[in-house]
Amino acid sequence: MDQTLACLNDGATLVETVHRVRVPDDLAALHYLQPLYDELEFVVRNVWRQFGGWYDGNPAHLKPATDEALGTEIAALSGGAHVLAARALELARDGSHRLACHLAQLAGDAAPDDRTVHAARAEVYALRAAGERSTMSTGIFRWAEAEFRGVVAGTDAMTELTAAAPPS
Repeated sequence: MDQTLACLNDGATLVETVHRVRVPDDLAALHYLQPLYDELEFVVRNVWRQFGGWYDGNPAHLKPATDEALGTEIAALSGGAHVLAARALELARDGSHRLACHLAQLAGDAAPDDRTVHAARAEVYALRAAGERSTMSTGIFRWAEAEFRGVVAGTDAMTELTAAAPPS
């Protein structure tokens, strides 16, 4: 909480704060404080919300364009949704998962009906989920993967999650 409040008082944005706040090494070593369900980033966001409110410090987010409009514009600047999706896959395969997810989302927002783009998005999120420790992150990224596989297959996320589940 102290670190988050210090960031707020320094004028940092929420994204800057999420990347700045660290658990002290002595606490991070404790087995009962491992990020198995929740994660530090999520706690930081809650502290921010409690003391800083809903505004994340980025003026572009105050009255943002739609995701579709932003994705379409970024895709146009970069050579198309397929270029964004291909770069997202490249980044994900190289381990740059945070950036890969942004590009995959923009590609999908620019081409919501393109199955090739959604196949790339699914792979990006599968790679992201595979590297996560917490239940919350893994679940959200697996759901995203299933949602995009559903677009490719003409089904839905629940069908894809059920098909991917190991037999019990």
